[in-house]
Amino acid sequence: MSVAAHAALPADGVKAAESCEASVTDTIKEMRGRDAQEVQFSKDKRSLLPTTGEETDVKGAGRYRTASGASMPFTYGCAYNAKTGATSGIVFRDAGGPKASEEKPWQPDLVNVSPEACEAAVASALKSKHPRVGRIAFGSDSRQLRPAPSGRSSLEGIGALERAPGMNLVQFSYRCEFEPGNGKLVAVQTIE
Repeated sequence: MSVAAHAALPADGVKAAESCEASVTDTIKEMRGRDAQEVQFSKDKRSLLPTTGEETDVKGAGRYRTASGASMPFTYGCAYNAKTGATSGIVFRDAGGPKASEEKPWQPDLVNVSPEACEAAVASALKSKHPRVGRIAFGSDSRQLRPAPSGRSSLEGIGALERAPGMNLVQFSYRCEFEPGNGKLVAVQTIE
């Protein structure tokens, strides 16, 4: 709605719009906390539809600034009761960025990740670095699966290495990356 159209609204329409926008602002700030700053409404995207009785449906769009400084667009809806001056049915949806339902949290590929294949590859890499290796021990309780780039899974852990017979054990950490779906081992890294 333009400024002229806003000015042409009946007093009840202006009150409905202002009341709903105030309630939507409160709801956004309550739901998003400090991540919702400077809530603004697009008056040209506002629509007022009278319903049965004294209620008016108010719908529109706006944006707020996130704590990181990004602008987050949203749409909203609200019902305004002209008799009581109360708002109800406040709904808002973030319209920008990935929607929560589209974001898939990382799930480890437990079927295709093989700790044995990882540890065998790590042992081979350590034997290449230290040809006289005496012992290699892996701490199975230190294993952790984590997300890795390109949708891969990363298996990380800690072990101990005897570089040559009779030497003291030194701790090392290791990391293996597996392809999603087929479990192919694509990267091995050791740090002593």
